This record gives sequence, structure tokens and C-alpha cells, in this order.
Amino acid sequence: MVSTRTPGYPRPRGRFTGRGGTPAQTSTTEAPARPRRPQRGLSVRPFPRQRGESTFPPTPARLNTARLAGLASTRTVQLLGCLVAAGWAAAFPLVSDLPNQRQWGLIAAPGYVLAGVLCLTLPRRFAAKAAASVALVGAVLVPLGLLALQGRHQSEVMVVERSAHLLLTTGTAYLPHPAVVTDYNPYLPAMSLFGMPRQLFGDSTAVARVAGDARIWFALTFFVCMLAAWRLLRPARPGGDGRAPLLPLAVLTASPLIALALVVGGVDLPLIGVCCLAMALAERDRTVAAGLVLALACTLKWTAWPALPVAVLLLWRLYGRRPAARTALIGVGVSALVILPSALTQADALREQVVRFPLGMTAIRTPAGSPLPGKVLAGFGPTGHAISLALMTVALVAVAIWLLARPPVSAIAAADLLAAGLAIAFMLAPAGRFGYLALPAVLVIWPRLAARRWSSRRPVPPGRVRPGRPQPALPRG
Repeated sequence: MVSTRTPGYPRPRGRFTGRGGTPAQTSTTEAPARPRRPQRGLSVRPFPRQRGESTFPPTPARLNTARLAGLASTRTVQLLGCLVAAGWAAAFPLVSDLPNQRQWGLIAAPGYVLAGVLCLTLPRRFAAKAAASVALVGAVLVPLGLLALQGRHQSEVMVVERSAHLLLTTGTAYLPHPAVVTDYNPYLPAMSLFGMPRQLFGDSTAVARVAGDARIWFALTFFVCMLAAWRLLRPARPGGDGRAPLLPLAVLTASPLIALALVVGGVDLPLIGVCCLAMALAERDRTVAAGLVLALACTLKWTAWPALPVAVLLLWRLYGRRPAARTALIGVGVSALVILPSALTQADALREQVVRFPLGMTAIRTPAGSPLPGKVLAGFGPTGHAISLALMTVALVAVAIWLLARPPVSAIAAADLLAAGLAIAFMLAPAGRFGYLALPAVLVIWPRLAARRWSSRRPVPPGRVRPGRPQPALPRG
């Protein structure tokens, strides 16, 4: 086939195909043709928008983290956040029947109000930091210090510290024949590590009581993991900065979402931190570290087990089968080494206390009784309990199918999928607390703050072309 195109003459761009027809050749004896319109440059959108086409998710120009950060820096938004937090804290002395929660509300509410006053009165460049510091002191440090000095905490702190004592003295973290609620240990063996400082420091002095409190070590693990996840997910320079996320972390910790859990119990904080860190390590192809962190999560609470397949699928999607298989083998192998001794020596106690007790299937009911949908259904008797478990199972299977059909492509997407599964499980479980929802909430918030983007898709590096986008035609000589 003979080409009719003049050699060396580039093909002009078309509207749909990217290449238009070859322009007709004019004779030298003909009148000068009308001047041609200049060629249009490549459009970002290769096809025109069709009628009825959806524009979701929002484009970066409509919704981005820079705009959200600018909105969050306004005094009105800061004041509104402080007032909401103050109202949240002030409700606990009125509605809660737990003394520790009521004391937290009495101390934290004035702290949030004072933080709001600072947002209005101080200069803009100092207002946010001063308000966050005051909220952190009033909602976390003061109530935590008072409760720690008095030796007051929720029952889970005592359970963790007792499990460490049992592990050192008997070799197992579980009582063989639990008789009351506090005899049950619904955690996996690695949770006993946070009770070891109590066995080391004792409680004879005020310093020892504070240093040995498991809540302190829950909080330290949470902070270390969140800082490490931030460092891994932050954009590379020059787009990002190297500053530590002290202000975002202080605001998150001082919020009622984290502050209440940290002060009265805090047992879910290390789980939140290690899950965020595991997704960040998987995105950065740190296979060995990701496997070890996932093993830690899977040996703290069985509710963290979905984090392992999510991180493995993220590695498989980004880096291939070998890194994914390496992380899976490390995570499963280390978890088995930690759990198997208890499973072989005390299989009945492990099944009764770790699985059946949190699901409300034992004679002694769990104290986790927030009026979530699953708890409401379970209140109708055995039939409602079965319906709650069936709905939870069906919903989790649907999330698993979605995960396999659309594997995550970034830490944000992986954290979103994990948060969706956990939120469904917590909502539909026969027993649960509103505080459990802090885990999916932080999974959604923190990776986005660290990566400084709203979208769950990975940004295209400079110089790399998006697949499927038409490229300029090069001259052929």
C-alpha cells in the first residue's frame, strides 16, 4: 500500500482518534488557500464529556487536601471543632454510668472550651498550636495522670496487666476457669507485653504506678506507629516537607475520638497504630517489616486479621507475587509461633475467651453493650443473635469479594477497605462499643493527612505517562 502523505510532514491531531486525515495538497497555480487554524494542543481529556456522565470522585481542582487544610486553618472551623468536642465531653457526666468516663468529661470539657477561646483571641499563627496544646493537656495529660496516680482504669487494663503476671508465673495468659466478667481475657497472647512494665516497676510509689500503667505503653506504641506511618507516606521533596506531624498528631490525640480511649483504657490504640503502619510499609515495599508489623497486629486481637490479606493484596498489586508471598509467610509464620503454644495447651480457654466471649456466646455476657445495630438485634434473643451473626458474615463476604475484584493500589485505598470491613463488623457484631469505631475512623483520616492527598489513587511520578492517554505524533522522515 502506497502512502499519499508527503515525507517528513507530521500528521495533524484529530478529535477522537488522535490523528486526522491527511490535508489535501494544493497546486502552485491555484489561488492561495485560506490560512489554516492552528493545531490544537493535546487535551487532558481525550474525549468530550458525554451527557449524564458522572464526575465522582471529585477532581483535584474541586476537592484537595490543600484546600481542606486552608479551610481547617480558619478560626470558625477551629472554634466549631472545639465546641463539638466540649459538648461531647460534657455529655459523659450526664449519660455515662462509668465513674472514669464521668471524671474524664468533667476535666476535658473545660479544656476544650479554653482551647476554643484561644482560637478566637490569639494571633492566627499561634492560635492552632496553642489550642491543640491546651486541649491535649486538658483532655489527655491531666485526667490520665490523675487516674493513673489513683490506680483507676477500665477493666481491660487490669486484664492486660494480670495476663502478663499469669504469663510469667504459669506460662499462659488465660485463667482456666473464668467465673466473673473480669476473669475473661479476650485478647491474643501478644497483648500481655503491654502489662510487663507493671510486673517490672510494681506499684509501690507514685512514679512506679504511672510508669507501669499499661495505658502509657498503649499510647507510646500508638504515637510511634503513627509517626512512622507519616514518615513513610509523606510526599517526596520538593512537594512535601520534612517536618514531624506534631500538630496533626496532637489534634488527633486530643480529640474525643482518641482522648477518651487513651485516658480510661487505651487497649485499642496499639492496634490502630500497627494497622496504619502496616499499610504504609506495604506501599513502600518494606516486605519484611510489613510482615513483622502485621504479625504483631494479628497477635494482639483477632479483629486485626483482615489487615493481613489487605496488605498482601496491596503488595501483589504494586510489586508482584514474590513480595506479597514473602510478607504473607512472615506474617502467618510469626503469628503462628506466638499463638500456637496457647492454642495447643489451652485450646478451650482460648476459644471460650478470645472468640466466644466477644461475640456474646458465653454464659457471662461481655460488658461491651453500646446500642449498635448488632447489639439491638441480639437483644431479641437467640434468633436475633443468629440474624446479627448472619448479617455480619454476609457483609464481610461482600467486602472480601470487592477486595479481590478491586485490589488496592495505595495505602489509602488499602486503609479504606480495611476500615470498611472493620466498621461493618463492629456495627453488626452482637456486642460492641462505639469506641471500637475509632479504628476505622483513624484508618480513613491519617493516611490521607500523611500523603497530603484526598484520592486513593497513587499519583503519577513526574516524567511518567499515564497509560491510555494519547501522545503527540512524531514526524516520520
